[in-house]
Amino acid sequence: MNTNRQNRNRKAFTMVELMAVLIIVGLLFATAVGTFMGRTDKARVTTSKASLKVLHNAVLQFKMDTGNYPNEEEGLLSLIEQPMDVTGWDPSGYLETTEIPLDAWGNEFVYQLNPESGKPFVVISYGANGEEDGESYDEETENYDADLYSTDAR
Repeated sequence: MNTNRQNRNRKAFTMVELMAVLIIVGLLFATAVGTFMGRTDKARVTTSKASLKVLHNAVLQFKMDTGNYPNEEEGLLSLIEQPMDVTGWDPSGYLETTEIPLDAWGNEFVYQLNPESGKPFVVISYGANGEEDGESYDEETENYDADLYSTDAR
């Protein structure tokens, strides 16, 4: 009779057991979300670097065909639309698309001719916040960055 009473009382979880399970599930969820978000940001950096590489090569091909780099006024648009005063421009353009790509955060790339770095041109992604001088995933990435051609993200 005593055994029957114990079984009847043990049909539900106690509040402590429920709280323990909820805490464990919450910790697992937080860990999974943190890992996923970090990988998403790294993937965006890698995607932006790949786009920078494509734009860099397109600008170099433009220079080889026309003898000049695109001017700042027309910028990257010169890669898909022929500028008025340019000869030797490839009629099929210099990108596989008919639009200038955006960086992985949806921001436009910035093109500068003869920047302060002394390079002939630079193409910049300002990162997640779209502004200069950010840190981590807000940091700007240029086509001349040393790690542009590596597969490592930040």
